[in-house]
Amino acid sequence: MPRVGSCLGYALLDGGDTAFTIDASSVTFGPGALAEVGEHARHLGARRVALFTDRTLAALAPVAEAQRSLRAAGLDVALYDDVRVEPTDASFLAAAAFAAQGHFDAYVSVGGGSVIDTCKAALLHATYPADLLTYVNRPLGEGRPIPGPLPPHIACPTTTGTGSECTGIAIFDLRAQHAKTGIASRRLRPTLALVDPTAAATLPAGVVAASGFDVLSHALESFTARPFSARPRPDTPLARPMSQGQNPWSDLGCREALRLTGRYLTRAVADATDTEARDAMSWAATLAGIAFGNAGVHLPHAMSYAIAGLRHDFHMPGYPAPFVPHGVAVILGAPAAFRALAPQHPERHLEAAALLGADTRGVDPRDGDAIGTLLADHLTHLMRTAGIPRGLTHVGYGEVDLTALTAGTLAQARLVDNAPRPIPPDELQALFRAALTPW
Repeated sequence: MPRVGSCLGYALLDGGDTAFTIDASSVTFGPGALAEVGEHARHLGARRVALFTDRTLAALAPVAEAQRSLRAAGLDVALYDDVRVEPTDASFLAAAAFAAQGHFDAYVSVGGGSVIDTCKAALLHATYPADLLTYVNRPLGEGRPIPGPLPPHIACPTTTGTGSECTGIAIFDLRAQHAKTGIASRRLRPTLALVDPTAAATLPAGVVAASGFDVLSHALESFTARPFSARPRPDTPLARPMSQGQNPWSDLGCREALRLTGRYLTRAVADATDTEARDAMSWAATLAGIAFGNAGVHLPHAMSYAIAGLRHDFHMPGYPAPFVPHGVAVILGAPAAFRALAPQHPERHLEAAALLGADTRGVDPRDGDAIGTLLADHLTHLMRTAGIPRGLTHVGYGEVDLTALTAGTLAQARLVDNAPRPIPPDELQALFRAALTPW
């Protein structure tokens, strides 16, 4: 498409979009914020509240704090603690049945991305009952729009990674298809993100590492996604997608999230008492969540859904059961992906590498191949330092799995299409091959 103008440094192209949309949850951030959940819920008009969490968290301080606060505000609270870590279609349906039977007028989720995503799906299906795949992204689901507004949802994260408290996305494992997929809608975005970094203070190092690389991936992918102006102009403003591509708003959050992650991720993994590092990663997760909730992620996340969906026998230290944690699945394919994609927008990838702490002195900002190698090498350095598994072979994959991994990634059309350039199937398979043993 020929260039017809510019907007805030973005080239406007003939037939491309000329505007971008800013969407964000309200956010309350800071130590002790979780104790405020009751007053926030009452202000939103809540009387009967569903409190979502998982079995492990149900016995820990953050959930007890949330229950005390909600009940002190005079609210009727029903606890749902059957959330599955890494949700499946079956666990989403079980949560939706609980929500439908409870006649709740508000929802609170206390947990990681699995808890928050499960709560999103449950309140959706309790409000607008339908077959599970009705609202699921195409091509695995029907991709129908959510018909109307949803009840208030206060999301209280206890991990420093997914950013789910700031996004309208709910991800699950569709077991029949051996793939992860999800629901994406602005209406699913929580009403309030209540981010208390002390709720994540006791996370094991393995969980901090996995969730931290999810933060890194959110910010890096959003910062390098296809520009909003390169996406076709929608027929109506309401048809503008939530994953609209990199834009001036998402750039703000991405840059700071990348800087914080580069400085604090390995510190947060190495020392549970380093509150400066862990608080910084909590803020980085919030910023990256807001950013990718508007720009969208691309190829490493698309690859991750196949990686996490096909095999479930790897056990990451710090997690209660065998599976490939989302942040691990995302970062395993990232070095190969960014090495291949950097030539498309070399200056962006070079800036991202610098923000993450790579030594960029003497690098030609026009040399996309050199920049791709620099960024990939710095990512693998961070992965080694934080104890991430050494490639796909170390989580159970081999050459025999490359065709299935490629097919599972291509099914994630929303994400693949957000990459800075098209990725043909043969190149994608080559990227997975490179990810088998990246160092």
